[in-house]
Amino acid sequence: MSNGNQKPTTTDAGIPVSSDEHSLTVGPDGPILLHDHYLIEQMANFNRERIPERQPHAKGSGAFGHFQVTGNVSDYTKAAVFQPGQKTDTLIRFSTVAGERGSPDTWRDPRGFALKFYTSEGNYDMVGNNTPVFFIRDPMKFQHFIRSQKRRADNGLRGHDMQWDFWTLSPESAHQVTWLMGDRGIPKTFRHMNGYSSHTYMWINAEGKRFWVKYHFKTNQGIDFLAQEDAEQLAGTNSDYHRQDLFNAIEQGDHPSWTLKVQIMPFEEAKTYRFNPFDLTKVWPHGDYPLQEVGQLTLNRNPTDFHTEIEQAAFEPNNLVSGIGVSPDKMLLGRIFAYADAHRHRLGVNYKQIPVNRPVVPVHSYSKDGAMRVENVTDPVYAPNSKGGPSADSHRYPEMATWETNGEFVRAAYTLREDDDDFGQAGTLVREVMDTAQRDRLVSNVVAHLKNGVSGPVLQRAFEYWRNIDKEIGDRIARNFDAS
Repeated sequence: MSNGNQKPTTTDAGIPVSSDEHSLTVGPDGPILLHDHYLIEQMANFNRERIPERQPHAKGSGAFGHFQVTGNVSDYTKAAVFQPGQKTDTLIRFSTVAGERGSPDTWRDPRGFALKFYTSEGNYDMVGNNTPVFFIRDPMKFQHFIRSQKRRADNGLRGHDMQWDFWTLSPESAHQVTWLMGDRGIPKTFRHMNGYSSHTYMWINAEGKRFWVKYHFKTNQGIDFLAQEDAEQLAGTNSDYHRQDLFNAIEQGDHPSWTLKVQIMPFEEAKTYRFNPFDLTKVWPHGDYPLQEVGQLTLNRNPTDFHTEIEQAAFEPNNLVSGIGVSPDKMLLGRIFAYADAHRHRLGVNYKQIPVNRPVVPVHSYSKDGAMRVENVTDPVYAPNSKGGPSADSHRYPEMATWETNGEFVRAAYTLREDDDDFGQAGTLVREVMDTAQRDRLVSNVVAHLKNGVSGPVLQRAFEYWRNIDKEIGDRIARNFDAS
């Protein structure tokens, strides 16, 4: 049934079609004709609907909103997005790390917290997690870490033995693993978790003074979690539980929000601080560098086309605006290349022309051609030129996000300092941050995880790993494992 007000079905070229149901055939019982171009278009498009999924963070959800500055951090950064009173449109994508695109939302896993700010100075992206630390500190190990959390080569199954094998041979993972096995390893919803830059960034103010900064997006809904048994039940009954919750909340006008607070370290203090402040496996104590409020992030619009606006969204830490730069964090420096390269593979070289990735400011670039390019290119297509093309201006836009370094070419971890060790902050998290009930759940979660196919030699290393974090907790895990 149709009426005069109903929109006609068309081909992708906008040409109305005769039928949504029937192919063009030789008589009602005859063969299909090859020149039924609409049928061919439908089948060919369907065969190509799926783009490569992200390697990590494949399963995700997202929404649009805005960031409103409520504090004053102009003494620390000249970035327009963080100036007093500024309001900036934003996109956020939440995700799990290890699972595929169709995996359950409620597996025990870190959650991604990626933000795109559509600023007046170009797009600014922050790729973070719901934890302030990470498993490793050097990008050389990143590929191996992700593979250990994915699926085995022989049977295509995930293996806890692989995970614990990698973790126990990588002691720098202890702090993040303690977060993962605690309550925050399975947030109740995306709305009930914090987001962290994890990485340290540089801020530069209008006078050129430099600072080191860490971002903390504190949920205004309150931190909440799912118990392991509840998460497992939801994984089997509603694998899109977190996606559904986020969409429904925004649809019903219950707009989730986060308060952005930052820790700021004076530039020179990083050189003599008691541990390396750029080590991604460490947090900065709030007693040394207290939180300072910057603004409010609010999500108030759901996507209208999930594939176009969320699946094709590309977040990359190399999108840095004036007043914000990178730090000597090795993982961050590796990601500066890796994220953009992943997008070129997954979405094509012109992925920044996809509407969700386009900046709101004019682009004056010498990039040209390539698959799926839709913006016109005009001469001149080279620089330098005398034909009126864009020209870099080092006086207006000087390279300010810099630091000095020297030394021989080496393959080594950060230079050890007074309080640099792999288990200390994890132990503090267990003893001083968690309460008795949280420690009990931590032990239970670890024992259940180890019971799932972890082999003998790896198991013994896991017990020692936890004893290195906290002797009492490690002994309890070993006892409870033997007793269960």
